[in-house]
Amino acid sequence: MLADESVLVQGDAQAVLRAMPSKVVQTVVTSPPYWSLRDYGIGGQVGLEASVFDFIDRVAELFDDVQRVLRDDGTLWLNIGDSYTSGGRTWRAPDKKNVARAMSTRPGTPEGLKSKDLIGVPWRLAFALQERGWYLRSEIIWNKPNAQPESVRDRPTRSHETVFLLTKSEHYRYDVDAVRGPNDRRLRTVWDVPTQRVGEASGHFATFPSTLVEPCVALGSEPGDLVMDPFLGSGTTALVAGSLQRRFAGIELNPEYFEMSRARLLKAGFLNL
Repeated sequence: MLADESVLVQGDAQAVLRAMPSKVVQTVVTSPPYWSLRDYGIGGQVGLEASVFDFIDRVAELFDDVQRVLRDDGTLWLNIGDSYTSGGRTWRAPDKKNVARAMSTRPGTPEGLKSKDLIGVPWRLAFALQERGWYLRSEIIWNKPNAQPESVRDRPTRSHETVFLLTKSEHYRYDVDAVRGPNDRRLRTVWDVPTQRVGEASGHFATFPSTLVEPCVALGSEPGDLVMDPFLGSGTTALVAGSLQRRFAGIELNPEYFEMSRARLLKAGFLNL
């Protein structure tokens, strides 16, 4: 229905954003590559910076451009995961449950942190964005009922990630009645959402499932609005936007994932050839 008004672009997110006009996007739902988690094997990728501080600076700078293209009453829903220091290891062993987990190179322990420290990436990034002018409005806990087990024996298994709601202005579009919680209560800040895997053959695991994206799109926009994801990945944000009668703009650096997104959107009828 909205195929003629939506677009996918393969390329560097920051370069594409800087070519876009200002104040055209109503809401952004995205999940940048996490720091030191995966090597996608493509030049210019985000996530393999030499230090977590370089990573945060780079991502925060990119979101300066997101802020420019966002409408004054727009919202940013940012999913970002945490990680631990490498403990001095310069590689990560393969995991038969997640073939994309293996890495031949890993950044060293960041300055000021110790071996085995939880880095606190989500809040470090959130505070960096706050300092750059974003309004930090909410922390949402994405609880994963089907989280993968971990082999660690000296801490609890991690089974959640963080989604931040950030805004460009003090007043913004938020349709409080668009999504209701149990017993028709207003939505709470802990969301129970099972993980969803996409593209097993290619080793791509969707950073977030459609059921995590849907409330973000519904709360922050209305039918016909433009929804954007500058790190499109497997295309989940665009698929959700199309299913909710929103237009979408997706940017993806990796040509394999771009084609995966394109194929999924064509099959759903949300994109023309």
